[in-house]
Amino acid sequence: MKTARERILETASVLFHKQGYNSTGINQIISESNVAKASFYMHFKSKDDLCIEFLNKRHDYWFSELLKFTSKPIEQKEKIIAAFDFIIYMNENEDFRGCSFLNIMSEISKDQDNILKVIQAHKQDLIVFFKDLIEDELLSTHIYLLFESSIIESQLFKSNEIIKKSKLIIHNLL
Repeated sequence: MKTARERILETASVLFHKQGYNSTGINQIISESNVAKASFYMHFKSKDDLCIEFLNKRHDYWFSELLKFTSKPIEQKEKIIAAFDFIIYMNENEDFRGCSFLNIMSEISKDQDNILKVIQAHKQDLIVFFKDLIEDELLSTHIYLLFESSIIESQLFKSNEIIKKSKLIIHNLL
């Protein structure tokens, strides 16, 4: 049986993903995770603290899946293509919901710097991922921007078409 903390995190993950951060209230999380209000506050001081925990867990999950996709190919170009295949995989499994980090970033206020720092750290890790893969800094930045825009555009249009075009662009770049 899952602990109260696990149920809260799991429920928040589904709700943040499905309906957004601002549209998800603490009372809904408490109700749907079947915990007492006191139990919620025993584990999380605030909704922001819960959001940070959610983003940290999402980061771990997201990167472990990305690394599964990119660890199989041997050649650099194929590893990069596999990273874009990962976006397609995520879109198909998560109904084109896009990037949890960018979705939440669009909802937080300028005062929620603690959440912003977690989002920035995630994106910085992605920048480093591409820099490690592509030693040319300008090219790795180009690929990173193509990757990020592919996530956003595929979410916007609920289609993997832009990702397929991005893969063709990468073939031409490399």
